[in-house]
Amino acid sequence: MTDKLDEIFTLQKNFERMMNLDRYPKDTEAKISALCTAMIHEVVELQRTTNWKWWKKPTSFNQSEAREELIDVWHFLIQASMELGLTPDDILKEYQFCWMLKNLFCL
Repeated sequence: MTDKLDEIFTLQKNFERMMNLDRYPKDTEAKISALCTAMIHEVVELQRTTNWKWWKKPTSFNQSEAREELIDVWHFLIQASMELGLTPDDILKEYQFCWMLKNLFCL
C-alpha cells in the first residue's frame, strides 16, 4: 500500500498537469509568493466558516464546508512543498527535527 502523503503528492502532480499554467509564475520565488497568497486567502475562507466575529449573531458551523476549505489549503501547501523540492520523506525528517528541537528547548 502506498504511503498516504506519497499518494497526496502524486495526486497533486497529476492535478498540476491538468491545470492551465500560462499565468503561473516561472521562477521559484514568484511561485512560492503566489502559493503563499493563495494559502492566505484559503485560510481566510476557512476562518469565514467559523463564528470568529463575536459581534455578530452566531450561525451553524458547516464542518463540510470547513473541510473543503482546509483541503484547498493543502493543495497549495503540497504544491509549495513540491516547488521547493521537498518530498514526503523530506517533510517527515524536517518535522521530526523541528519537533525534537522544540522539545529540547521547552524542557
